Amino acid sequence: MHFGIEAIIIAFVQGITEWLPVSSSGHIVLLSSILNYDNTIVFDVALHFGTLMAVFVYFGKDIVDILEALLKGKWDTNEGKMAFLLIVASIPAAVIGFLFKKYFEIAFGSLLLVGMGFGITGLFLIIASLDFGKERKKIPSYMDSFLIGCAQALAIFPGISRSGSTIASGLLRGLDEKSALKFSFLMAIPAIFGASLLELGSNELPSSLILPTFVSFAAGMLSIHLLFKVVLTSKRNLRWFGIYTLLLALGILAYLLFF
Repeated sequence: MHFGIEAIIIAFVQGITEWLPVSSSGHIVLLSSILNYDNTIVFDVALHFGTLMAVFVYFGKDIVDILEALLKGKWDTNEGKMAFLLIVASIPAAVIGFLFKKYFEIAFGSLLLVGMGFGITGLFLIIASLDFGKERKKIPSYMDSFLIGCAQALAIFPGISRSGSTIASGLLRGLDEKSALKFSFLMAIPAIFGASLLELGSNELPSSLILPTFVSFAAGMLSIHLLFKVVLTSKRNLRWFGIYTLLLALGILAYLLFF
C-alpha cells in the first residue's frame, strides 16, 4: 500500500484540525474531494491514532494521575473525581455512535450536510465566545460532564467540530478556558480510541502508514500547544474560528447552488 503527497497533506490537516475547533472530519471530506483522494478505514484510523498520541504526550502527567487515582481507589481526590466525570462524558457518544453509526457514515458523503455541520459549529463557537458574566470553575459537575458529552456525541455528524462543541459547551457550563480545553482533550481519548477500534475491526495497520501517522502526531502536538498557550487564553478568540466555519458553510452552499 503506497501513500503519496496527498496522504501527507491530509495527515497534516487531520492533525491540525483534530484539535482546533473547526471539524477535522469536515475538512478531510472537503480536502479528499479536492485532491480526489479515496480514504480507507485503515488510513483514517492511523491518522486518528497519531492525533490521539499527541494528547497522551501533551497531557501525560494528568492522564497518569487520573488512572492512578482510579485504580488505587482514591475517588475523593480531584483526579479520582475527574476519572468518573470523563466516564460520564463518554457515555452519550458511545451510545449514539453505536446505534447510528451507519447513518453518520452516509452523511459523510453529502457536501450539503457537511456544510450544515460547519454552520452549526460556527454558531456554537460565536455564542460560547460571548461573556455571560458567569463565575468560572475548574472542575465540571456530573451534569456538566453529561451535557458536554452530549455535545461530543453531536460531533459524530460531519462538519460539527468535536473539540469546538465540547470546549464551547464547557465554557457555557461555566468552566474557565484552560479547564474547558483540558477536559475536552481528555474526554477525546476514550471517544477516539473506541471509534478507532470499532472502525479498524480485524484489519491491521501497515508499516507504510508510519509517516502519515507521525505527521498527524506532530501536527496534533502543534495544534494543542497553540490552543492551550495562545488561542484559548481568552474565549473571545473562539469567535474567529466561528466566523471561519460559517464562511466555509456559506462557501459550500454557494458551490452547491452555482456549480
